[in-house]
Amino acid sequence: MKVLMINGSRREKGCTYTALHLVEQVLNQAGIETEILFVGKRAVNGEIDALVKEAIEKMKEVDGLVLGSPVYYASATGEIVAFLDRFFWNGGAALRCKPAAVLTSARRGGTTATLEVLNKYPTYQEMPLVSSCYWNMVHGNTPEEVMQDAEGVHIMETLGRNMAWILKCIEAGRQAGIDQPEAKEKVRTNFIR
Repeated sequence: MKVLMINGSRREKGCTYTALHLVEQVLNQAGIETEILFVGKRAVNGEIDALVKEAIEKMKEVDGLVLGSPVYYASATGEIVAFLDRFFWNGGAALRCKPAAVLTSARRGGTTATLEVLNKYPTYQEMPLVSSCYWNMVHGNTPEEVMQDAEGVHIMETLGRNMAWILKCIEAGRQAGIDQPEAKEKVRTNFIR
């Protein structure tokens, strides 16, 4: 089993990476492989099509997804939003029914608004959302400060354990002959005539 983790920060090894890495360590201890894809500025520097294609190809080979973003102006970064808009629109078959989790990091506030933005993407592609024991957030202005957020560290570790459990439950179900629900064509209602 493998999980793709997407770092939507402009800083490759900053606070969001630290949160993702905490989840990653728990997944690895549970025997689940991980890969962190760094979005950085690629989504806004003319590389978005290549980045989305790369991520979709990776999603075809993995069993779960974790999205991470720092808080910028009380929301997810522009880079991650631009990327996710294209990724979730184009990657439907590779994403559908795979468990997903979202997390955020902040110096102080804006975390719940950022989680709300990020949580909407997986639900569009019928991805079960994995939760923790509180909202999936860490606080700190540096990776060292994030590691001092004892509650945030506990939340990330719990998130990793819950993701591992869900993945193993899905695999056990698959081995018992339980298939994922059949995809149906979406019904769209237009209220303007």
